[in-house]
This record gives sequence, structure tokens and C-alpha cells, in this order.
Amino acid sequence: MTSRNGSRANRNANGKVDRWHDTYCPYCGVGCGLRVGVSNGKVAKVRGNPDHPSTLGDLCLKPIHLPGALDTPDRIREPLMRANGRGMGMGTPSADTGFQSVTWEKATTYIAEKLKHIIEEHGPGAVAFYGSGQFTTEDYYVANKLLKGFIGSNNFDANSRLCMASAVAGYVTALGSDGPPPAYEDIDHADCFFLIGSNMADCHPVLFNRIRRRKKSDPENVKIIVVDPRETRTAAIADLFLPIRPGSDVALLNGMMNVLCSDGKVDQAFIAEHTSGHEELLDTIGMFPTEAAARVCGIDESDLIQAARLFGDSHGVLSFWSMGLNQSVNGVAKNQAVINLHLATGQIGKKGSGPFSLTGQPNAMGGREAGGLSHLLPGYRTIANPTHRQEVEQFWGTPEGRIAPKPGLAAVDMFDAAARGEVKAMWIMCTNPVVSMPNIDVIEKAMSKLELLVVTDAYHPTDTTQYAHVLLPAAQWSEREGVMTNSERRITYLPRMVEPVGKAKPDWRILADVAAAMGFAHDFEFESAEDVFNEFTQLTKGRVCDYSGVSVGRLKAEGPLQWPVPGADHPGTARLYSSLHDGRSTQPGVENSAGDGRDAKAAAVFATADGKAKFNTPEFVPPAELPNRRFPLLLTTGRLRNQWHTMTRTGKSESLMKGAREPFLEIHPVDAVRRQIEEGDVVEIRSRRGRVWAKARVTEKIREGACFMPFHWGRLAGRFDAANNVTLAEVDPISLEPELKACAVEVRLRPGYEAIRATKLFQGLAKAIKR
Repeated sequence: MTSRNGSRANRNANGKVDRWHDTYCPYCGVGCGLRVGVSNGKVAKVRGNPDHPSTLGDLCLKPIHLPGALDTPDRIREPLMRANGRGMGMGTPSADTGFQSVTWEKATTYIAEKLKHIIEEHGPGAVAFYGSGQFTTEDYYVANKLLKGFIGSNNFDANSRLCMASAVAGYVTALGSDGPPPAYEDIDHADCFFLIGSNMADCHPVLFNRIRRRKKSDPENVKIIVVDPRETRTAAIADLFLPIRPGSDVALLNGMMNVLCSDGKVDQAFIAEHTSGHEELLDTIGMFPTEAAARVCGIDESDLIQAARLFGDSHGVLSFWSMGLNQSVNGVAKNQAVINLHLATGQIGKKGSGPFSLTGQPNAMGGREAGGLSHLLPGYRTIANPTHRQEVEQFWGTPEGRIAPKPGLAAVDMFDAAARGEVKAMWIMCTNPVVSMPNIDVIEKAMSKLELLVVTDAYHPTDTTQYAHVLLPAAQWSEREGVMTNSERRITYLPRMVEPVGKAKPDWRILADVAAAMGFAHDFEFESAEDVFNEFTQLTKGRVCDYSGVSVGRLKAEGPLQWPVPGADHPGTARLYSSLHDGRSTQPGVENSAGDGRDAKAAAVFATADGKAKFNTPEFVPPAELPNRRFPLLLTTGRLRNQWHTMTRTGKSESLMKGAREPFLEIHPVDAVRRQIEEGDVVEIRSRRGRVWAKARVTEKIREGACFMPFHWGRLAGRFDAANNVTLAEVDPISLEPELKACAVEVRLRPGYEAIRATKLFQGLAKAIKR
């Protein structure tokens, strides 16, 4: 026997596994429960955990191949420093970068002294940290506490800025707070699924399979709408597929709202009692009659009307979206427009319904809760709110005013500031921005200009580690303990299953040691990840994301819990805003006037000033870069089913590489014929910023005028393999999330490839003649 998240002795005596651990997948935000077998101190097997309530034992292929990616020759096993203290210059990627092994004490002391010198010379704003949605919540919390609370810089951002920032802003501006309202169990009760800007089959396959099972259980009554410029595997199960032009989502969504209002499919009682701003919205959607909206989207008007009526006629609608909406200069408006549909129809807070943003990384949700973006503080507080700053300063025991009153630099601005020489020191942890950020030339320039670049990672070389002055070995997934939160707000404990490789340490421990070396030892006296977690949970008490009833001991004994969990005996909360439909207020921190858990009518369930959700008025804004004569195609980027981010782990698996060993470009046959491109040709994709080479895949599954390329490869794979050589860094003005889903390009045969193709043709003819 064992606790639900502890280890268990192997009862099968198969000689291969010594013990099993229940844990959590380190890949996407679905947060699959894993059962991991350890043999001779190594991870040997990974299975689905049928006891984990989020995924009930389901898995995709990626975690199954984790054992071969953990203790590899490229693991960083001890701290490394440059002999000359300098990183590499731009454009010279190489595996051999002149590092020397040093002790932890020397590395920690050097970093601390260098940071103090830069702060003294240039001020706290010259220091920036860049983290990751693969952090544990404890890593996020200690990084934020050190930088914002003690160094005095708010320049902490994370790769979640590239992922979920627009969804955060969408929820906050509409519902008053971040946090997806539904739960995965709602999939089993919905009768309509609206999938927009998300290739769930590839990016969130376990949830996609659950939707597919729901469809099979009642194929006549369960309807699926898929909106995507590509006809993906997700679209294969759709009752209605809308291949809209990249970036035209707001036109579609406002057009659908117009139909709902015209048809009388809105819930007037819900709107009157629980929302504000509906009249203003009507003025906006009046500009989007269905004919005009369909024309902007490049689809048939009848399909737009059908989508709206499927939505409006359903008892339970779940909308899922991801990067296709978020990574846009109009990303917040797209999120607001989806939420508007749910508010107008009352499809929120009840079983089988709600607007559900899919998180891209395993703990991007936990990072938001811990304050892991440059405008946030722990417990869903904001930098701009003076009361919030004061609450956190008092809790941390820092002087009043230590937390700077202005939000720090978001990701794109942070690297731009480093490229201009304004940010002097940067600490990059658990991520590889020289592949994942847009417009890589600027990122490389930033790396080369820093006076201090510290990189904490598990592997070397990566495109980013090659620029480091100090390289620190991180204990990764199986070698550390901590807590993560998935897309349905479910908190899971991850046990340490094996010893760290070499001298690797967890990120929170490394940060706390540097804090101590800087003179803040008393405030970072954490002996364990559990100590960190216990401190963090106190800052969530009474907040929307209330963890105060959660402890590591409880997670070990009972298993994962969904916040809010405001008391030690509270069971957790499956869905937010359920009191909208039963008159009961479940929102933490909200008092009911009747004092008995009920409030007659306008229960203040939303975290807004009046307790009501707000209809926003999203306006259609086209992509920042539209096609023209020189760059006539619109490129969109995305993930592959069996790869993860920059492939530092998944790229080590032969099985996972089989589907795509090198970059490729999907292009429509009409666009291919115009350019004399054939299937398998090597093509050059060129934008205003750079170029990339890839093999052509000629397919009608992409819209004419658009093309698609996966973003997983970086420049270490080949100078012109990186999709982000060509993407642009324009951002949404509210979320500051960059537009990675649309940029203008031209595609042609790679220079010199005509000769290669002619040679292949000649060789083929010669073989045929021989036969």
C-alpha cells in the first residue's frame, strides 16, 4: 500500500522496476498523471496513472519516452564558468564554448557579487530574470521574491508570456480575475464543442481524445465546431470546419454574436442579472453583419450562421482555445470575443459549459498564481495596485516601496532592452529563448551584449546556453520535488524519484543560495520545497486562487486538488461561478449579505467592482504584417504532436523524431504551382527579418495564401532551420504577447536547389533506362 502520490513497492517482481511513483507529466498544460517506475536509481518506465482525476490514466507518446532523455551525455553535471568571463558573439553557434568546471560556492559568489555590482552601477532595473512554465510553483515563487521583493526589479517574465498572457488578460478584463472556469469533467457533459485557435489533436491529445469519446457516445446530439486555417487532425472530427484566414478570429466571433442576438438566442435574464456592458457591445457587433464578417474570414456566410446557431441551440457549450488566439497583436480581443459568447448565452458556471483556455506548459497556471509575469505578484495580485504591493511587502518584510510601482519588462521588451544595452544582467532558467522568441537576430544580439548572462538548464549545448557566462546544472523533472497546477486549476504534487545528476540542484534552491550570498539569507531560509510552498500558500488566502487549505501532506495523502481550496477540510472547486445558476456564492473572499451562504439576486461571484462580468467590445484588428507583392503569403507556426518546444528532451527520442526529422513547410498546391515547387523540394521562406529553409509539403489542408511551419528547430540544428528567423515581435498592446501566428513571407526554391533537382531527375531517368 502507499499514499496516492507516494512510492509503492513493485508487486510484480519482474526484475525491471524497484518501485513506482505517482507524479505529473512535465510537458503540456493538460497535466497528465503519471506512474513512474524506477530501477537501479534511474527512471525506467512511464505509464498513465489511472488514479489521477484529470486524465484517468490516459497519455500521449511524449512522456512514455522520457526515460531515455533524462541522464544523457549532454546533461550539465556541475557549475561551469567561462575562463574569460565572456559569452559567444552573434552568429557563431558551437558546442565547444570554453567553459571550466567550478564549485557551487564559487559560482554562487560570482553571480551574487556581479549582480550587486551591476545594481550599484546601474540600478535594479538593469537586472532581469526570464523563467519558464516548466518551473515548479516553488521555483516561480523564490525567483519572484528575490527579484521583485529584495533586488527591487520587476523585470521577471517567463516564456508563458509567449503562451498564455492574452488569455490572462481576457479573463481579467471580462471576469475580473484570471482562472479558467470549467473543469475537464465538463467534457463529459457538453453537447457542443467550439475549438478555435487550437490543434488539440496534436497539442493537447489527451483532452482531444476525451472530446472524441464524448462525440462517439452521442454522435447525433454532440456537435463539434473547429476553426483553423489548417485542416488538422482536430478538424477531422468536426461537424463544421471553418478554415478562416489567419488573424480573422474577431470578425468571426463578432459575426456569430450578431447572429445570436438577431435570432434571440441570448439569455436576457442572465445578461441583466450577472453582466454589464451588453448595450455597448451591440453597437460594436452591428458593424459585423454576417456577410461582412464572412468576407473578412474568407468563408461562406452560411457556415458562419450555422456555427452561431449550433452554439446558441446547445445546452452545454465548451470553448477551447490556445496559441491560435493568444499569439496575436489582437490576442486579448480574441479572448474577450469568445468569453462574450458565453456571457451572452449564460454558458458559464454550469456543468458542461464555459470558456476554457488551454495552457501550453505544465505549470504556466502555477506561475500565474505565484506572480510569474512582470506585472504580477503572488496570489493574482498586480504590480500596479498599491494595496497589493503593500500586502506583499509586509508579508515579505521588505521596506515600504521596495517593490517598484511600475510593471517590469515583458519578454519582448526585456530582450530588446538587453540588445540596447539597458539590461546588463539576465538570468535565464529552464527555457531556450534563442529558439522560442520571435526575430532571433535581436535575441542573439541581446545575449552578446549582456555583462552577466546566467543560464540554468539541464542540458548543454542549447542555442541559449552557448551564450552564457555562467552555466548552472538544474535538477529536472524526476530529480526534484514540488507542486504544479494544470489547465483546470488542479494542483498536483511531484515527488523526487531519483537523485539529481551530478551536482544538479532545483532552481528554487539555486536562487535561494544566491539570495543568501547577496545578503538576504534570513529571508530565504528554506530547507525544502515544502517550506517554500507553505510560505507561498499564505499569500493566496482569501484570493481567487486560494491555496490556503492545501498542504504537501494533504496532496500526498488525498491526491490533486482544484483551487480554490480555502480550508483544510474544503474538497476543492470543480468549476468557478457555479453560484450563478444556483444562487450560492462559492467565490472565496466574497461575503453574502444573508450570512447563510445565499444572496438573493446579484451575488458578487465575479471579482469585479460590481460583482458582474463585463462584456468587452473587441474590435477586429488585422495581423501586424499583411501580405504584399514582395511577401505575398501569410506564415503561421505551431507544434507537432510528438515534439515539445525546442526539443531538448523529445529530440533525443528516435521514436518521437520519426514523424519529422527536419523542418517542413505546408503550402497549398495553387501557391506551389505558381512557384514551381513540388513535394519534397527544399524551399526558402523569407521575411523582412530573415530566412529559413524547409522541405515542402504540398497539401490542400492549408488555405491558399497561407503556409505553416513548426517552430521546434533552432540554429544549432542548422543556421537556417529556425522558424523564428522570420517571425516578428509585434505584440498585443494589453497582454504584450508577440504575434507568432502570422507574418508575411515569400517562398521559393532554395538557391541552388534547381541544380539538385535536375541531378535527381537525371539519376531517376538513368535508373529507368537501366531497367
